Formats: sequence, C-alpha cells, structure tokens
Amino acid sequence: MSTNSASSTVNSQLSSEHRNIPVFPWFAIDIGGTLVKLVYFEPLDLTPDEILTEGDILMNIRHYLTSNRAYGAEGFRDDALELTNIKLGGRRGNLHFIRFPTSQMHNFIDLCVMKNLHTLTFQVFATGGGAYKFEQDAVEKLKLTWRKCDEIETLIKGLSYLSKLNPNECFYYEEPENNANLNKHSLKFDMNKPFLLVNIGSGISILHVESETKVRRISGTSIGGATFLGLSCLLTDCSSYEEAIKLASEGDSTKVDKLVRDIYGGDYDRFGLPGHIVASSFGHMNAPDKREQASKADLARATLVTVLNNIGSISMMCARTENVDRILFSGSFLRINDLSMRILAYAMDYWSNNEIKAIFLEHEGYFSAVGCLREFIMDENDLIAASQH
Repeated sequence: MSTNSASSTVNSQLSSEHRNIPVFPWFAIDIGGTLVKLVYFEPLDLTPDEILTEGDILMNIRHYLTSNRAYGAEGFRDDALELTNIKLGGRRGNLHFIRFPTSQMHNFIDLCVMKNLHTLTFQVFATGGGAYKFEQDAVEKLKLTWRKCDEIETLIKGLSYLSKLNPNECFYYEEPENNANLNKHSLKFDMNKPFLLVNIGSGISILHVESETKVRRISGTSIGGATFLGLSCLLTDCSSYEEAIKLASEGDSTKVDKLVRDIYGGDYDRFGLPGHIVASSFGHMNAPDKREQASKADLARATLVTVLNNIGSISMMCARTENVDRILFSGSFLRINDLSMRILAYAMDYWSNNEIKAIFLEHEGYFSAVGCLREFIMDENDLIAASQH
C-alpha cells in the first residue's frame, strides 16, 4: 500500500487535512485456516487531482467490490457490517468487509491480476497463518511487498479501534434461551480492564488481555470451528459452513447426546446438575435404534453443541484461574451464527450462576484484518475521531 521509501513522505502528508498523495485502494487481509477475511477502505474525499490520476481505476475497483454482495459462488461481502463515512488514515470513507474460503486464495490472487486490483498498491498487509503459506505465490504474481503482521497484535488493535468507532460493537444476551426475545443489549467495552478474549477460528486461542499492549495467550484447544465443519461434513454430507449451521439450527441434539436425566431419571441433586445437562456427547449413538432415529440435522446440532460446550468449559476454567469476570468471544466461527452465540451465552450464565456474561461482537472474524489496516497507516486523529464517534 506504500513502499518503504515512500512511507516517510506518506506520514508527513497525513498531517494535512487533504493529502496530496495519490489515493489508492487500501486493503488488509486475514488468511485463516478456513476463511479469508478482507477489509477494503473506499475513500470518499478524493481530490480533483486524485480523480484525474487514479479516479477511473478506483471507480472500477469500487464498482466491482461495492456493487456486488457475492463474488462467484463462495465469496461474499457482508454489507450489513459496512461502516460508512468513517475516518481512517486521515481520510473519510466507507469500510467494507469481504470473506471467502481459504481454498480459493490462489483464485483470488489470479483475480487481482485479471482485475488490475494490484496496480495501485505497493504493499499488502496480511496476517493469519496464510500470510506465510501464500506469501510466495502472492509476491511472484502480484510483484508486491508482502508485509506480514502479527495476528495477536492485529486482533487486539482491530478490537480496540472498532469498539471505539462503533458504540454498538459489543453486546450480550440477557435471555439466550428465550426464542421469542433474546433481550440483546449493547455495552461500552473498556479495553483497559482485564478480560479473556476467546478467539474461535479453525482452532481456539484464549488470551488474557490486561490492556492494548499487555496480552498473554494462556490456553487454547484444537477443537474449534474447523472441527465442527469437518465432522459435520463427515456425518451429514454437507459441503459448506452455511449448510452445516442451517442443519444444526433445525436439529435436536438430545436425540444424539446422553443427558443427565437419561442416566439418573431426572436431576442429579447431590451436585446440582439439572436433568437437561449433557452428560455424554454423542452418548446415544452406541445404540442402533438411536442411530436410526437421529437425522442429519440432529447430528449437526450435536456436533455444534459438543464443540461449544468444550469451548465454554475451558473458557470458564481459564476465567476462574485468571480471576477475570469478562469473557469476550470473537472469531469467524460466530459470524451470522446466532445459534452458537446463544449456546455459549447460556453456558456462561449457567456455569457462572449468572455472574459472567458472554460478550460478543458485531464484526466477528474481521478484527485482525482491521488491525492490519491500522498497521498500514496510523493517524492519531483517527483514534480521537473514533472515541468521539
């Protein structure tokens, strides 16, 4: 997005109200094990000179990216998440959020060449494991500087920026089991008060965050979003995350899981365990008649519950060990996935006796990409504008 040799010129020009540097498309990309998350800043304050020199190309890019909600069969723009008329790098514009499967990354690079999207960019900022995996292919085909950013740092930086920019970014459910009214509440999130950040991607990372600059990874698990998708594909023959979630939303996990009441005939009073709590995930599936009764939707729902119960249990133990009372769940696994958030919210309410609320985010999965964009260009006025938004 800017060469090293040009960075000092760019930074000096950023302090002026209207920058006299050529405007080019600003992209940042988070390449995960399952999904690629891309953010694109669309400038709205092009100067007459910028329009003359690069306006046509920028308009072509803008038209292609912003006039479509889908790119081929598997690429999507989350238009409901778009942030309009924001300030970034001292410029005014719209921030767009785009995702596609990591399996299509090579095709995306080829598309950049075909659409000439790379001709206005000197550096690309990337994070996630794919920033290493796809570096050689990107550099050879796009002839660009490929700058890798630390995914933990960008995650925290993106969370900090968006939570200041968007006052409704963080929320919780007061009644996660109430299908008629989940009672969703927004809350202002203080980044400088300790909390756990549970990042749910292909796998799980649990971070203890004390401030924007003091972060420790304290735990994690390999049983994450890719586990749910992989097992769902094996058990139900589904072929996509969206299909797996749709199946899970229609299923009944109690036909697959063995509950406390299936063992004790009701509640287990000695340890305060209600009968509806899962005692054994997939515990019914050793019985032939139970296997025949379980539908694909039931299997998908049980897979989702199994993965989320594991995440919730580990998160609660970490919260108690670290003595924190806020758990924030993040990651692409939770995008357009109200069901998973409700299951996690109920788990946190139950195991903490309503003392710890599961906190969720509107821009799930995109924080590392946004943090990458902040790596590209920093302007103190952006942060001031964000905090006053």
